[in-house]
Amino acid sequence: MPAFSDSTSDALAEALSAVPAGTPVSGVAGRMLELFTGGGLEPGTRLPPERQLASVLGVGRSAIREALAALEILGIVDVRPGSGTYLRGTASELLPQTLSWGLMIGERSTDQLMELRAGLESFCARLAAERISSVQIDALHESIEGMRDGFEDLDAFVTADAAFHAVLGAAAQNPIVTDLLAVSRQLLRVYNDRSVHEAEDMRIALEEHAAILEALEAHDGDRAASAMIAHMATARTRLLRVAEDAGARPGEGVDAG
Repeated sequence: MPAFSDSTSDALAEALSAVPAGTPVSGVAGRMLELFTGGGLEPGTRLPPERQLASVLGVGRSAIREALAALEILGIVDVRPGSGTYLRGTASELLPQTLSWGLMIGERSTDQLMELRAGLESFCARLAAERISSVQIDALHESIEGMRDGFEDLDAFVTADAAFHAVLGAAAQNPIVTDLLAVSRQLLRVYNDRSVHEAEDMRIALEEHAAILEALEAHDGDRAASAMIAHMATARTRLLRVAEDAGARPGEGVDAG
């Protein structure tokens, strides 16, 4: 864990400029969030004490305390009584958490989330086609075999499916895209996990993944993106069917679990 020092404290304080008078706690938290997710701080960095943050930002210590409490709820910082406040993760680790919270507290639509995921997955597949390694190709083949072996075991099938998309995300080599995908998948997870439960669904999903893999092996970005769009279209139909069965109408907010 990075050691806390006066120089670290001063540098962090300098990065936080004073906020306008009368700024609510949310504004103070927002200013801190910008700094903490900017990528310049290492996980485990100890933050300046409340008194120093209050002085630099020009607000009362109570506002700082409330802002830090909000950031702790989001998983951004870890407040340790008697020790200090520490940054929990890197920007790429923090982004899904903060975006996920923002989506969860606002209105959202199952259908719109699926549209978002489809676009991101397609772009991810296009990037992966250009950048994927032979080792990752082998890993995707293993995932395909895991899906085939999972026809009699739904949990194994879902795990292999998730592994396929995880490798695809790594091959895309764009952490921002994969972070956003992580958010959309998490919000849809409770329906995703229940959307493939019949043999025909599994067979179609397997064929669609195989088509994506074939395009990736050919390093054909257009074909990989098209194959992913086709896969997302059938996945959307299945997922909305499950959401409707659970009593959530398309276009209405749903409980993503």
